[in-house]
Amino acid sequence: MSELLKPLETKRLTLKNRLVMPPMATSKGEVDGKVSSDILDYYNEKSQGGYISLIIIEHSFISQEGKASHQQLSIAEDSVVERLKELSHIIHQNGSKAVMQINHAGSAASPEVTGKEVVGPSAVPNPRKGTVSRELTKEDIKGIVNNFKEAARRVKEAGFDGVEIHSAHGYLLNQFFSPLANKRNDEYGGDVKGRIKIHLEVIKAVRETVGEEFPVLLRLGAADYMKGGSTIEDSKAAAVEFEKAGVDILDISGGFCGYTIPGASEAEQGYFSLLTEALKKVVSIPVLLTGGITEAAAVERLLADGKADLIGVGRAIYRDSKWAERAVEALK
Repeated sequence: MSELLKPLETKRLTLKNRLVMPPMATSKGEVDGKVSSDILDYYNEKSQGGYISLIIIEHSFISQEGKASHQQLSIAEDSVVERLKELSHIIHQNGSKAVMQINHAGSAASPEVTGKEVVGPSAVPNPRKGTVSRELTKEDIKGIVNNFKEAARRVKEAGFDGVEIHSAHGYLLNQFFSPLANKRNDEYGGDVKGRIKIHLEVIKAVRETVGEEFPVLLRLGAADYMKGGSTIEDSKAAAVEFEKAGVDILDISGGFCGYTIPGASEAEQGYFSLLTEALKKVVSIPVLLTGGITEAAAVERLLADGKADLIGVGRAIYRDSKWAERAVEALK
């Protein structure tokens, strides 16, 4: 049997195959962050036929200060839930499962978008944007943890199959994880244990509100690929703690380097596979690999070689909504 077509069963989530559509920002939301007809049409088109086992909805902001861009989806208020129910329903009707990604932009936000002060782990320039944020107080951190908790509750109420906590691509939780942005001298800084304290608090709060049966995923920027930044050794230590805390699936991408690796060849499919392969050795939960994957044969090879348990195909599906159908039918 094809590796891609094998079902995957976790403690809380069963997937019919190994193909995932990873979160990709569309900027198709309404001005206030509610689901638009364009969003519904987009995800309806991508999920047609149910060939993709799991669709992870693009990052949604948990509070106004954490909004990353104009027309980003919101999960910040109860008023967004009704339209989100329509989104989860459409994807389910087409035969795929859907998880929603929740996020705070931290020092990657801008006052032009949020109308608020920019905040982050430390008052240092953001390594990607150069903006200097106000250092979060411990009280602020408690508030942000609670915002993640409330966002996860709304995701569940909207009928999704799980929630994904975003700690990649230089956003707030990734800023805490990275030594480039986290220069704190309190319990939220220092070694890996300190830098993931907020993650563990978020996971605990989310798990408390969604209950024991609801899947919780975490997207981790597993290496910055920058001098003085996070490394795979940091991520291995973090992954072990995330599994203990109740994370069901680890979704691996880049940190401050974004969703590509500096100098990676365009022809290299699955370029984060060195990270996922290393992380698979230290956790028992499934690991999701993305990164420049454009061919079904590459998906098969990466799975067969044990590089990951799930494969995310992003830009190829973004460009061609029939990609998944062709890939699955060719392997039957």
